Amino acid sequence: MKKPRDEPEAFSISFLDVITCGFGAIILLLMIARTGTTEVIEAVDTSLPGLVRDLQMQLFEIRGESRVLNRELNAKHEQLSEWKEKVARLQAQRASTEDRYDGLSQDSSVNTIIEGELDLALQELTEEMRRLAARQQARVDTTLVGGIPVDSEYVIFIIDTSGSMQQFNWNRMIETLTTTLDIYPEVKGMQIMSDMGDYMFSQYRRKWIPDTKGRRRVMVNLLRSWTPFSNSSPVEGITEAIRHFYDPNKKISIYVFGDDFTGRSISDVVDVVDRLNPKDEHGKPKIRIHGIGFPLPRNAPMSARNANRRFAALMREVTRQNGGTLVGLNE
Repeated sequence: MKKPRDEPEAFSISFLDVITCGFGAIILLLMIARTGTTEVIEAVDTSLPGLVRDLQMQLFEIRGESRVLNRELNAKHEQLSEWKEKVARLQAQRASTEDRYDGLSQDSSVNTIIEGELDLALQELTEEMRRLAARQQARVDTTLVGGIPVDSEYVIFIIDTSGSMQQFNWNRMIETLTTTLDIYPEVKGMQIMSDMGDYMFSQYRRKWIPDTKGRRRVMVNLLRSWTPFSNSSPVEGITEAIRHFYDPNKKISIYVFGDDFTGRSISDVVDVVDRLNPKDEHGKPKIRIHGIGFPLPRNAPMSARNANRRFAALMREVTRQNGGTLVGLNE
């Protein structure tokens, strides 16, 4: 009896094991593959709501931008309409202007004749004005205004700024000074100072102020609030004016405006002025000194009225000795 063969059995068992393992591996791979696909699908399914929300937000933004653009477009349309209307108006104005120009061109010959006649009339009027101006200038040079010669080329104003002048006569003084300036339409130089010799325009101290309409206007305006110290005596102002403006080659007049004199001696003042303002070989002083005396009200204190009389006496003598005139104003 032969022994059974062991080797084929071993081979058969091993082959079945391999087959079984292979099927198991395939099944396992199928299960793994199915599980991974499900997760991806679930992940995709889960992200869809967020994507929808994002798209909705973008849609809302686009709609908002669309509304803004529509409003801007409407505004541009309105602006374009306004421009079209403006262009139409300008075109109408241009047409009207061209029509007027055509009419004027047709009348150019008439206008030429009229212009020639106007030029001739203007020439005749200019010549007549020159003749009148020459006559007026000659009359001014040889006429006394209010008894005062007005042929001077340089004028100095000395203003009493005392309390009585400020209280009773300041506005009237400004009016009188303005009238005096009008008497001299044009001078080569002018100056204004207080009775103490204080200059209104410090930049022109001891220098002539050029005469212009603007400076005259400024001078009058500053007088309304000009209140330098005063000792109720014009001596210092007259002395300052003669010492620093005396020039034998210039025609100079000094105007003294005041209403009182409180100095000790009238004769001393007259002597000082005579020494400062010498006379030429014909006995005429180089600088004329005029006086404008202002009155005080009747109810003024007696001391003030006495000082007013002394001012009149002083200026009467000073003007007589220095070729001037004293003008006393009434109440």
